[in-house]
Amino acid sequence: MIKITFMIELVGKIGSMALIDKANGDIDYNKFANLGRQLKPGMIWISSGAVEIGRIDYIRRTGIELPPEDNHTKANYAAQGQAILMQMYRNFINPQYGIRQFLVEHNHFNNEKKSIHIKKLLEAAVSQNCVPIVNYNDAVSCEELRKFEIGILSKKKQSVLELVDNDETASQIACLVKAKTLLILSTLDGIYEDINSSSSLLREISAPNFEELSKKLDEVKLKCLGASRAGANGAKYKLEYIKPCLAQGTRVIIASAKYNIDDIIAERVPSTMIWVK
Repeated sequence: MIKITFMIELVGKIGSMALIDKANGDIDYNKFANLGRQLKPGMIWISSGAVEIGRIDYIRRTGIELPPEDNHTKANYAAQGQAILMQMYRNFINPQYGIRQFLVEHNHFNNEKKSIHIKKLLEAAVSQNCVPIVNYNDAVSCEELRKFEIGILSKKKQSVLELVDNDETASQIACLVKAKTLLILSTLDGIYEDINSSSSLLREISAPNFEELSKKLDEVKLKCLGASRAGANGAKYKLEYIKPCLAQGTRVIIASAKYNIDDIIAERVPSTMIWVK
């Protein structure tokens, strides 16, 4: 395995639908309670959920949904849901620990000074007995403007980060802080060769060097179809987003949010572990 000095033990990410009680159309309070018992300083947590929680809350209070064709609907839901999302984490994370909210956008990672600023803030939170909770800032993000800004940046530099979802956000933060492990939690146990066959879970994807591992991931991507919800990018894109982490030596684990973090890290439960040996 690549020998580097890791600055942060764990960067974790949980998807929106893993935080929702789909059967009852409500927040999964048990999931937040379980997460709260596990999160602690030394971890950086990227949490989706603001948009979906905001939608649920809006429906509960008004009895209707906002029009899906309105370009501002996602932002409105995110603005309403973000406060509730943070309240959930504050309710269940050990009161000994502070929690700090970080709302990021693509420009924070395409500008060196802003990246360094975010890195210092995240590392300070860890050293100051706090758990950073990170989310993409959907409340103020305009898709049309984002594409325009990305277009301008693309003309100025070869590599531009778009941060189209929190999988990419988590991967970039893991790179930024040199995390030992990147844990991506979803509703599935990991990456499957055949999503319709529970026995086809890939328990490990590894290689002696990054170049070989990247080729293996490209082969697996060809078999990845679908996503957990409309608008999500699914496993295919996860495998592309994590490549920069793997190149620097970070171990990546994709697992179900139904399992405890310690059990996943210790390989006591099903998951997909991806790494350079």
